[in-house]
Order: sequence, then structure tokens, then C-alpha cells
Amino acid sequence: MENLKSNRRDFFKASALGMLGTVSVPGVLSGCANTATANEKIYDVAIPEVYENAAPGKKLKAGLVGCGGRGTGAVKDFLAADDNLQITALGDVFQDSLDKGRASLKNINVDVPDQNCFVGFDAYKKVIDSDIDIVLLATPPLFRPEHFDYAISKGKHCFIEKPAAVCPTGIRQVLLTHKKAVQQGLSVVTGTALRSMKNKIELFKRVANGEIGEIISAHVSRLGDALWFKQRQPEWSDTEYLLRNWTSFCRASGDCVVEMFVHEIDLMTWFLNDRLPIRAESTGGRQRRVTGDMYDHFSMTYVYENGMRAHCTHRQINGCGSSYQVNIYGTKGYVDPRSEKLYNKDGSIAWEPPRQDRNDPNRNDRRDNGFVQEHVRLINAIRTGKPVNEAEALANSTLIAIMGRESAYTGNFITWDEIKSSTLNLSLDKYEFGPIPGFNENIPVAGTPAKV
Repeated sequence: MENLKSNRRDFFKASALGMLGTVSVPGVLSGCANTATANEKIYDVAIPEVYENAAPGKKLKAGLVGCGGRGTGAVKDFLAADDNLQITALGDVFQDSLDKGRASLKNINVDVPDQNCFVGFDAYKKVIDSDIDIVLLATPPLFRPEHFDYAISKGKHCFIEKPAAVCPTGIRQVLLTHKKAVQQGLSVVTGTALRSMKNKIELFKRVANGEIGEIISAHVSRLGDALWFKQRQPEWSDTEYLLRNWTSFCRASGDCVVEMFVHEIDLMTWFLNDRLPIRAESTGGRQRRVTGDMYDHFSMTYVYENGMRAHCTHRQINGCGSSYQVNIYGTKGYVDPRSEKLYNKDGSIAWEPPRQDRNDPNRNDRRDNGFVQEHVRLINAIRTGKPVNEAEALANSTLIAIMGRESAYTGNFITWDEIKSSTLNLSLDKYEFGPIPGFNENIPVAGTPAKV
């Protein structure tokens, strides 16, 4: 990729912390004690609460920025969280995307008037400046840091989709905005819905209580099909092509390991009690992707301060085998929170939740559906005056994914200290339709200098 704000080969040589202020990032936690028993806690942590319903209170109004499938899905999840909620504003860069999203929402009786529907690069400001309590940010992640910062500056509570950003500079902005939100008592929940699923919370509780013993390694995989893509049309400018085909460009999505695999990285990081790796050793490449500048497969090893290693693999190629696993191995057994099972050392199942039919009349989506539960948590935080803020956890998980990506792109082993202070900046100089200097679809080649 051309026209990056910093050469990838030299990105760790200069710290950008001085430009944005020092950000406090938790250090790597020490290894767990070998003497733990099943009745002794490995972690001394707060366990997420699962709510049957949202707390009663005044009607809360929300606006959506980014009217694609994930944005309209977030609206449906938000409205399912309580009966006293309303969507009052919509915004998108593209008119056709706004129209499509608006039509989809009309199917669930959400009809936003014309005067509250906004189009253009400044549409997010118009949504946030309208009479809303909450903003749902669901654009391509290229825009996340700027939109999040503006929302907090205007005193709005936020739901922000994953990932937090596409580059280290964006992550630092998100972390600074997180601190502002905390200082202002604003609540922020994120699209890492796996942390909100009740069975995964129960598994986390069991791991925290020492049921698999000391954690010694992890293996994580998400091997699936390719995402959608769009071929460039003659009338599209560089910017329009980048945004209409955003799942194919690193600058817009962060590459597949950041945009999609961040779910599994975040789940792994949560079950490691949010400890951070000290180094990434990665490889990757591209075999089948036909547009953009991204890879379609990665193999990443994360090394932790106590010597533990976590091996992570991600692939987006059609016609191949599929695998979705987050295996966390301990001295007494292992757990796969993706499949929601805890195993003994011999591979026998030690615990699994009772399976519930989705059509069960006793099913409670506000309790059982993590995509809804995260909005219930946001509503409760606002109505009870007890703020919750998940932005830092999302930022750290995203940066772990970025560290793995950059290690694969460059062929170098990248440390946490290097990536968190990197000057790599994938933002656009101007947010307008037109040419992007140096724009191309070149694929990163490990072991060769990146072009500026």
C-alpha cells in the first residue's frame, strides 16, 4: 500500500506518543500460581453480569452512523434490548446505502423522517448533533477513531462496532477518547458481543476459579469463506472505490485479521484475563482474493512475558475446511469458549451448558443473546448512573490484531512496545470523493521495504 504516513519497515523507530499524549496501557500479567486448586481463584476479577431485562427509565433516543448490514443489525439488537427505545436519526456517506438501510428498518417499523436522514462525510456530525442520547457507530473502521472522539466531545453515550481502528495512530486516539469518556461519566459498549454471552461468561467464571489450572498455551482459529467484494466501476473515484469495496482494503478495514478475527483475539484475550503479548511472530499471504491490497490468510504466534505462546490462524478462502476455535490450555484441562465447553486433560467434557432451542417460548433474548445483552448493559449503565466503558479492551484487542498483521506484512517480529508507539497512520488526508495520492492495490511483500 502506497502513501502511508510512515514506512512500515521503520514504523517502530519513532514514537508518536508525544503527539497525542501518554496513554496508559496495562502491562502483561504474570503467570498464574502452580498451586491453584479447583476452589482457588486464578484471577481476581469482576465477572460480567447477565441481565434479564433493562432497567426501567426514560425513553432513550439513538442515532445510527453507517447504514450497512452491521449498522441495521445493531439497530435491531438495540431496539430488542428494551421497549422504551427509539431510533431518531440515520447517517451514511452514500445515499444508496442510507436508502437501503432505511428500507430495511421500515420492515421493523422504524421510520426515520427525511429531515433526520443525513448523507455525506459530515453525516456523522449531523446525527450526533441531533437530539439523541446514544450513537451507534457502525461505519467501516477507518472512521471509528474520529467518529468516536466527536461523539464523546458532544456528550453522547456510544455503541462502537469492532474493530476500534485500523492502525496504531487510530488506536491511540481511541484510548485518549476512552479516557475522556471515563472522565465525563459517559458509557461505551463495543461490538465484541462474545463477552456478553451468558454461557461464555459462565466458562470465564470457571477458568477464573481455577478449574483448568494454570494457563500454559492457547490455540485460536477462524477458518472460513471469503467476504463480499466489489469490482471497481469506471465512474468511481479512488475514495468511492475504497469505501464501496472496504472489506478488500487494509486502509478501510484493517485487513481480515483485524476486521473479523478480532472477535477471536478478543475472546482469547478475555480468557487470558486481558493480559497482553510482548511480541508477535507472524506470516501470511494471498492466494485467492481478487480485489484490494489485503492478505487472505495469516498464521500468528503471540509470545507473553511468562514465555507462554498463543498460536492464531485466520483464513478467508472459499472451498476450504472451516474451523472456529479458541482453545485455552491449562495444567488441569482446557476450555473452548467458542464452542462453550470445558474439558478435562483426557479430552472428556467437564462442563457444557444445556442447549436451548431458539424457538423455546421461555427463551429470553435480552439474557441469552449476546448481541442484545451488550445493549441491555449500555441502557442499564445510563439509567442507573453507573457508567460502563469497554473501549480500552476493544482497543487493546484490536492492537494485538494489528501487531500480528504488521509482523506478517513486514516479515519482522513486532513487539508490543513497538506497535503501541508506531507512527503508522492509515487515515486519509482528506475525507472527500476524489483521487488518493499513491492509491493502488499492491499486496505487502514480507522482507521488502514498503513504499512511501
